[in-house]
Amino acid sequence: MYLSRNARQFPFDRVADGSVATIGSFDGFHLGHQALLEHVLAEAKKRTLPSILMSFEPTPKEFFQADRPPARLMRFREKFDALSAAGVDIFFCPRFNDEMKNISGATFIRQILVHALNVRHLVIGDDFRFAQGREGHLDMLRRAGRTLGFTVEQMPSVVENDTRISSSAIRDALWNGDLPLATRYLGRHYRMSGKVNYGAGVGRTLGYPTANVNLDRKQSAVMGIFAVRVSGKEWGPLDAVASVGTRPTFGGVKPLLEVHIFDFDRNIYGEYIHVDFIERLRSEEKFAEVAMLVREMDRDSAKARDVLARTANRHANQE
Repeated sequence: MYLSRNARQFPFDRVADGSVATIGSFDGFHLGHQALLEHVLAEAKKRTLPSILMSFEPTPKEFFQADRPPARLMRFREKFDALSAAGVDIFFCPRFNDEMKNISGATFIRQILVHALNVRHLVIGDDFRFAQGREGHLDMLRRAGRTLGFTVEQMPSVVENDTRISSSAIRDALWNGDLPLATRYLGRHYRMSGKVNYGAGVGRTLGYPTANVNLDRKQSAVMGIFAVRVSGKEWGPLDAVASVGTRPTFGGVKPLLEVHIFDFDRNIYGEYIHVDFIERLRSEEKFAEVAMLVREMDRDSAKARDVLARTANRHANQE
């Protein structure tokens, strides 16, 4: 997949004959996103044109709600990896800034869709708006397309039990600890990925060495203690217990993902790992004494082992 972060980097030669494109944040890459993108890829193959997914960094919601942005489900690299695995040809992800905020609908269509992307067919979701003040909409696109030579198709949302599957619905489910619901909407377990960094070594002194991963997002979609499975490039998945929080017992402030992998003794500092969240065990707590924290960690580990064993058995029986 070719990544372009601005118009200067864009591979204009690859879209000389046109493209099939879609635009959106695609945060979480849930079932609705997957259905829309599958349609884009099918249309691109049918027309023998490259597929393009256009997104923004930061997302528009993060830009407009800078003081308290919505929790990001995916970091940029996680999104890139998901789109690459799905088979997108070109990922166009320019910065969302004041210039982009103030762009008119007509300018967006001519400069970006036509001149840059050379779009022949545009696929959008049923909630898609664009340009200054969200003035851009489906009818504007279709009118422009008739003049400028592209077609527009709007895809319906994916609905489950009368609920529209969306990034917001998944954030709510995760924050409320309803991981089974989030899993259904995502089509897979919720995952956080990142490089293992050196920490303060506190976990090891307590008998619980941890792999520490910076969240690299302004808000986390999950907080608390979880039963998880962890994978590396050449190993896993392995059962583990994880904490996402600030470590209040030790006066921490910055949220961190800490993972204790069961029965695992290997140096993985610097490795890129994936953490799949299976079940939420409890909220993070501040303990008056470290000994009380260790006793609770013992209970967390036992419960996580039990949860993961049950889910493994359930999966085996389904097969």
